Amino acid sequence: MSQGPDPGVVYPLEQYHKLVFLKNIITRKNIEVGDFTYYDDFEDPLAFEKNVLYHFDFIGDKLIIGKFCAIASGVKFIMNGANHEIEPISTFPFAIFGNGWEKINEGADLTKKYPYKGDTIIGNDVWIGHDVTIMPGVKIGSGAIIGAKAVVTKDVPDYAIVGGNPARLIRKRFDDKSIELLLSVNWWNWPVEKITENLKLINSNDVESLRNA
Repeated sequence: MSQGPDPGVVYPLEQYHKLVFLKNIITRKNIEVGDFTYYDDFEDPLAFEKNVLYHFDFIGDKLIIGKFCAIASGVKFIMNGANHEIEPISTFPFAIFGNGWEKINEGADLTKKYPYKGDTIIGNDVWIGHDVTIMPGVKIGSGAIIGAKAVVTKDVPDYAIVGGNPARLIRKRFDDKSIELLLSVNWWNWPVEKITENLKLINSNDVESLRNA
């Protein structure tokens, strides 16, 4: 039996070059992607990093995406570099332009001065639909589904379906006991050979049998 596609290839679908295994095209050190996660783009999937916006090295935040995720065309990740202060009268970032304006904030650490919400973390086996926007510091749980055009402003639970602007919980994919079992199984960390042997169960809704496997 074949052991599945090579996670090290760029184009896993030989005749379709609009889809890539994302890990193999990442160049930024502050983006991490797991095996088999794919990105499908109507125009140029190799340009994925243009969709990770306001991602500045001096801030230090990371985009971390797990294994076996499906990311549709147009998905955008807004990172912490987009944040502005909201407590002052003006939200304009005067200090970064210098020429005397920086003196109002002498000694300020710009990574602390502006709102910092941490790393953006996408779990495993997450499906992110077309034209979704994910805001800074959001954590999306494993097994979640993000509906097309959603704007995700807060954390999404494991195996939840969310949609809308701002994204809201539509329903959970499984009951809480089943979700707990699935997270304990975490099949995405199995050896590829074991995943291949159990594809029928992974593609079923028989949580107990998958756990027993």
